[in-house]
Amino acid sequence: MTRHVVIGTAGHIDHGKSALVRALTGTDPDRLKEEKERGITIELGFAHWRDGDTQLAFVDVPGHERFVKNMLAGASGIDGVLLVIAADESVMPQTREHFDICCLLGVTSGIVALTKTDTVDRETVELVELETADLLAGSPLEGMPVIPVSARTGEGLEGLRRELLAMAGRCGVRTAAGAARLPIDRAFTVRGFGTVVTGTLVSGRVAVDETLTVLPAGVDVKVRGLQVHGAMQSRAVAGQRVAANFSGAGLSRVMRGETAVTPGSFEATECVDAVLDLLPSARRLRHGSRVRFHYGTCEVLGRVALGPGLAGAVAGRDAPDALPPGGRAFVRLRLEQAAVLTRGDRFILRAYSPPLTIAGGRVLDPLPPRGGIRTAATRSRMEPLLKGISAAGTADHDRAISMLIGERGLAGLPATALVARAGVAPESVGGVVDRLSDLGAVRRIGDRLVDVESLQDGGARLLAMVSDFHRAHPLRDGVPREEARERVFRHAGPGIFEAVLERLTGDGCLVVRDHLALPSHRVTLSPAELRASDAVAALLRDAGLRPPAPGAIRERLGVGGELLERVLRRLVRQQAVVRVGPLVFDAGAVESLKADLVSLKAGADPATIDVGTFKDRYGVSRKFAIPLLEYLDRERLTRRIGERRIVL
Repeated sequence: MTRHVVIGTAGHIDHGKSALVRALTGTDPDRLKEEKERGITIELGFAHWRDGDTQLAFVDVPGHERFVKNMLAGASGIDGVLLVIAADESVMPQTREHFDICCLLGVTSGIVALTKTDTVDRETVELVELETADLLAGSPLEGMPVIPVSARTGEGLEGLRRELLAMAGRCGVRTAAGAARLPIDRAFTVRGFGTVVTGTLVSGRVAVDETLTVLPAGVDVKVRGLQVHGAMQSRAVAGQRVAANFSGAGLSRVMRGETAVTPGSFEATECVDAVLDLLPSARRLRHGSRVRFHYGTCEVLGRVALGPGLAGAVAGRDAPDALPPGGRAFVRLRLEQAAVLTRGDRFILRAYSPPLTIAGGRVLDPLPPRGGIRTAATRSRMEPLLKGISAAGTADHDRAISMLIGERGLAGLPATALVARAGVAPESVGGVVDRLSDLGAVRRIGDRLVDVESLQDGGARLLAMVSDFHRAHPLRDGVPREEARERVFRHAGPGIFEAVLERLTGDGCLVVRDHLALPSHRVTLSPAELRASDAVAALLRDAGLRPPAPGAIRERLGVGGELLERVLRRLVRQQAVVRVGPLVFDAGAVESLKADLVSLKAGADPATIDVGTFKDRYGVSRKFAIPLLEYLDRERLTRRIGERRIVL
């Protein structure tokens, strides 16, 4: 299996980065006419070199301070850094800024190439080596090899190649099993082909004829062709430099800074919770400062809201007004344009003006809930997220994911959202869900993950609501099912209300029919209510198909309107009476009417009936005939055709 490793060059302008890449690979990374005329790299340049089963792709980034944002676009997808320092100038300002960026992005593999050694003596080279050691001291890249080379004479190139291969062996292998994610660093058109984009495939795989979604634009595109290191391929895997020919969208909708992803696997966001490290060389960062946010190949403006401090002078403070140089804090970033981010992503901040690199950080939650960041509660929420950020598969990692699910309450979190929200690889989602379920922290209901405590709380609130309903309405069987759903589970995810009902029923805590009731609930009538119920039932039974109106019943029996309504509702639930509009009929009389209509069908011809015939046959006035006929239509015993009805 070929190991694909992306190496980014970094260093000050005119320190020989492009010349070194050309000497190593035979490819000139300066491709633009302007670059060749001016002798500097403006845009990203690319070259590759293969040795056995190791494929090295070089991203040659600009060294001039005006093009640092281009450097950031290239550095975001690298596995290791080739830091270039000219022996005739030593460490320069852009050397330090590029080095800081690599450290902030979490690059831990690298080599220093001391170029132009043919232009200085040995003592100067040794002095530059000492200054380089000072630069590396205390950083994640401390102790990386320092190789003196000359691109012009070839001195040291073989040793540099050996070190590059050794570094490639130390770099972690990117997974090709996850969702595809291709940050676009170039987009252009090729005559006869259309839109072409390039970038480093940071995860997953892409194949010809596959559909991808370009975010944040939300454009679906089809991959018509792929090139990997200049050769046509049917597919590309994580870690490779890719050129992809897209159909379905033009340059106006697909551009640098956007990301092509597997559909449905990532989301764009404009608000991010993160942990931020301010460089010791930076000025203090004020709460609310406007900054330039760099992630992958995108640059957007945003503002920083400072949360609890973690290091230095702000350690332990809930909301500093400013973060001092070298400080660390939780922050919320509000972006002016959407970016495609997930938990664990690294980013860079540059000052708004002048645009200098000032900080870096990692995303803790790409879709944080509403609420302030400058509160004491923020620390208790953010610390578990930080603790599990680099510990996939551990208890801390699972605890952080459980917290994100718990914050969703009864709405739950779709299992597929673990990729975009929690940074879980798609192939690992099942394992994460199984572990959380085994721990009893999360339950999967349909496609939703729901916090078990939220389910228990929802069940408790439902039981309390049913109990209160019984006390307020002792004559009713219980709470109508849909009323209970609306009052307690209005914002719950699909299937969650039914799952809670199933659990409460299984535990013997609830009786579920059309109404929800406690097992202990019994409809009990007071002596006055019992007398009124018997009197109403007898009155309606005697009235048959000519019942008095409710107002007349109140006057005849001398009962109050509220009491009569409670009694009538109970008789309806017991199926002793039937409501037909404002009238109430004895259920026995209505059943006799239905049976008589059915007997009319005994003849060979279809039985029909009109209002006049109905009145004469059953001895009722139009006041009763019309409501009863409409009721029979609804019950599908008759069907109206013009002025007559057919008995069905």
